[in-house]
Amino acid sequence: VQLQASGGGLAQAGGSLRLSCAATGRTIRDLRMGWFRQVPGKEREFVATISRNEYTYVADSLADRFTISRDNGKNTVDLQINKLMPGDTAVYYCAASSKYTIATQSSQYDYWGQGTLVTVSS
Repeated sequence: VQLQASGGGLAQAGGSLRLSCAATGRTIRDLRMGWFRQVPGKEREFVATISRNEYTYVADSLADRFTISRDNGKNTVDLQINKLMPGDTAVYYCAASSKYTIATQSSQYDYWGQGTLVTVSS
């Protein structure tokens, strides 16, 4: 499966962004999907994951502002970010995993998109 993330850009603190990840090559219906983010020089950080059955889990520190969703018919997974903060500035990656159980480690994901840059100005 090939993953293409989009929706990043420059935004102001307090605003919102919606990132989208489009999958091609196969259906994502039976895959767990996730979002990670990475700041240069730092490790990739888990953001959110959604199971085949649409059970979601968002990192505790982000749960009040981030929402993950999926549309199997469109083969997409989205990440809604509200109340943007400068600390949200990062490259955001979508990923797909064959794991049924919750997966918060990057090593648990088999496929990765190229990332979309989110820059939040104060």
